[in-house]
Formats: sequence, C-alpha cells, structure tokens
Amino acid sequence: MRRPLVLLICIAATASPLRSQELSLREAMARARTNARQVASAESRLAASRQALSEAKAYRLPRLQLQEVWLRTDSPAEAFALQLNQERFSFADFVSGDPNQPDAIENSLTRFEVSMPIYTGGEVSTRIRQAELAASAADATRGWSQDSAALAAAAAYIQLAEARENVELLQRSLATVTAHVQLARSYVEQGMLVGSELLRAQVEQARVEDMLTEAKGDAAVAESNLAFRLAMDQDSHFELAPLGEPRPVIHELDDWLGTAAHRADLGAAQSRVEAARLEAEAERAARLPKVGLVARYDLNDKSLFGSHGEAFALMAQASVDLFSGGRHRAAVAAAKEQANAAQEDLQEFSEGVALAVRRAYSAAVTARERHATAAAALDAARENERIVEQRFRQGIARTVDVLDAETARREAETRELTSRAEAHLALLELAVKAGREPESVLNGRDQP
Repeated sequence: MRRPLVLLICIAATASPLRSQELSLREAMARARTNARQVASAESRLAASRQALSEAKAYRLPRLQLQEVWLRTDSPAEAFALQLNQERFSFADFVSGDPNQPDAIENSLTRFEVSMPIYTGGEVSTRIRQAELAASAADATRGWSQDSAALAAAAAYIQLAEARENVELLQRSLATVTAHVQLARSYVEQGMLVGSELLRAQVEQARVEDMLTEAKGDAAVAESNLAFRLAMDQDSHFELAPLGEPRPVIHELDDWLGTAAHRADLGAAQSRVEAARLEAEAERAARLPKVGLVARYDLNDKSLFGSHGEAFALMAQASVDLFSGGRHRAAVAAAKEQANAAQEDLQEFSEGVALAVRRAYSAAVTARERHATAAAALDAARENERIVEQRFRQGIARTVDVLDAETARREAETRELTSRAEAHLALLELAVKAGREPESVLNGRDQP
C-alpha cells in the first residue's frame, strides 16, 4: 500500500502543468514574425498573388483542349456531312434513297484543338504587368505584417513586464504598510498612539491589498495577451527579464522621415496605384484587333471516341470590335478616373505617414524626458520616506505622515515604471512608423 502512495507523490512532485519558459524580447518578436496569424494571412495572400501572376503569364502559351460531342440527327445536310466525316459515304446508297428524307444518323466527334494568341493589342502583357505589381504589393504587405506583428508582440511583452513589476511594487508596499500597522498597534497598546491612527493604517493596508489583487489580475491578462500575440496557448506562462532603462532617441527627425519614405505598406500602395494606371491601357487594348492561330484534329465515328474518320484544320483568326455602343470608351475613362482617385489616396497616405512619424518622434522624445523626470521624483520620494520613517521612530512624526510618505513613494514608483514602459514602446513604434524593423532600436542585452 505504501509503494503506490510513494509513487503517486513522486509523480505529483515532478509534474509541472504550469511550466514556464524563458522568453526575451527579441525572441518574442522573432516568434511573432513567423507564428502570428496576420503574418500567416499575409503569406497566403502573397502565395495567391504569385499564382495569379503565373495565371496571367499562361495566357501567352498555347491552349490545348479535348472535346467529345455525341449527336443523333436526321437533318439532310448534317446527315450527309456526318457520313462524309465518318468516311462512310456511299454514292450508291445516296442515289438509291431520298436525300431529303435520310435515316437518322449517330455521330461521335472527338476534337483536339490547339489555340494560341498572336497579337492581343498589348492586353496580355498589360495584365501580366498588373499581376507583377500585385505580387510586389503582396510581398511588401507581408513585410509590413511581420513588422506589425513584431511590434504587437513587443507591446504585449512590455505590458506583461510592467504588470509584473507593478505587482512586485505593491507587494513591497503591502509589506511596508503591514509593518506600520503592527508597529502602530504596539504603540497603541503602550499608550503612545491613539486608536484612530491605527485605524488609519489598517484602512491603508486594505487599500493596498485591493490594488495588489487588481494588479495580479492585470498581469494574468497581460500574459494571455502575450501568448495570443505569439499564436500560442493562452494558458502559457513566461519568465521575462525586467524592463531596463529606455534608450534615447539618437537620430534627428529628418533621419526618421527619410526612412519612412521606404515604408513597406507605402510601397505596397504605390504598386497598387501603378496597377490602377495600367487598367486604362488594358481597357484600351480591348478596342484593338485580336489575331490568333487555331489547329484542330477531329475524329468521327458512330461510337464514342471512335476514329473511323479523321480530319484536321489550321486557321488564322482576326477580329476587332467595330461598334460596342461606347462600352470600351467608357471603360477606359472609368479606369483613368479610378487611377486618379488612387493617386490622390496615395498622396494623402504618404503625407499621413510623414505626420505619423512626426507624432511618434515627439512622443518618443517626450516619453524619454518624462521617464527622466519620474526617476528623479522617485529618488526624492524615497529619501522623503526615509526621513519621515526616522522621525516616526523618534516619536516626532505621526502615523499618517508615514503613510502619506509611503503613498507618495509608491505613486512615484508607479509613475517611473509607467513612463519607463511608455518610453520603450514609443521608441519601438517610432521605428515601425519610420519604416524600420522594431528590433533595430533594441539594446544589445536582448531587453528593451
């Protein structure tokens, strides 16, 4: 009985259903680049655009078709022709009967037909160029999706690290307040403090406990959000490094604006505008003559897929629309207007990208300065708490003074943590909006 019990205890001790995995910021961003749903979607669209390009190029190649047609008829002309095609015509049978009232005849036609365009007015080449531009746009969109996924994963990583550090701050604050409550209770029991000061400390203790509970919930949600950004099970657990000091914005605004002109999504939009311009050329080509070659090889017989009679034909075909009620002219005009609209949208988008970079640059610089201010304020708050704590132990300061100093220090710690996280994220966002990979602004320590 004891041996199975010991075995169960060993299994329970070695089992780790909540197994954590170490994860750096760079690793999180790399995983998002390959695993994120939006990246997978962009990959599929890129594959589809490449297949569409192959389809467009295939219109230049010969087309081979196989056709099987079965027919039963007593039409005089068709019956006569089908006998000839089957090579079963007999002049004696023809003159012995009534050609106007022939017997019904069955015919199976097996036709192999090869067709090839010779001249299409440039429509095929224009469609191929449009497909190439669409594939180029899809490729650029994939790159933009990868950068966006890496940025989203970085934001989730930073939010989780911030949430966990906030939990640690509140745990230390709770320990400090609890110690103050115990000391105040001791002083009350000795008659050195009035009971109201103990009650005030207990109220503060309950408030910090509530804040800690909420912070733990926020950290759990942030961890699930990181798993979601990495396309992993949302019950996954991660071990993260703490947030380091944020990097300064080392380049000037003009440098960031310069790289923004080559942003992947902007390049994709430019390709789509060029494709829209080519649509007018494709519609204009529809008004030009079309020339092609057609070769046929026919087998005719009474039974399906028979080959009693055979014949071939080689044809050159040319066609042109002489009148279409203005349809082609209207299509060309509509394509031109659509291209003009696309150009205006592109211009607005380009200007919007520049504006977004300006905003991101200002936000990154401001966030870095706010963090420096918050760090200085935290140093002052900690020193103030130390002085008030000494005065309290000397019997000079009141409990409420200690609690106020502790609250001020905790709020300063929260502001410093928040500004630190915002500075990291603002720099990453600036890099992406400026058309750079977000990893380019990371520290060498694999941390933000």
